Amino acid sequence: MPQHVTRITRKGQVTIPAAIRRLLGVGPHDTVAFLVEAGQVRIAPAQSVVAQTAGMLKSDQPMRSPQEEQAAVEEAMAQEVEEG
Repeated sequence: MPQHVTRITRKGQVTIPAAIRRLLGVGPHDTVAFLVEAGQVRIAPAQSVVAQTAGMLKSDQPMRSPQEEQAAVEEAMAQEVEEG
């Protein structure tokens, strides 16, 4: 596996090399998660709150995908703005 090396700034920041960003499918303004497992740190695209919590609450409604749930939330917020 190729190794990509970068420096840590005084503020504790690092630049994720372009090849790694492409591999992860992330770009400007995306968020990433640092996952600690068995003394190793992995970096992965962060999931939205909707994706993380989809299906947690019981309902008589059919289960929606995270994308459908996000769309419903955005639509409800837009309606609230129009009404308010």
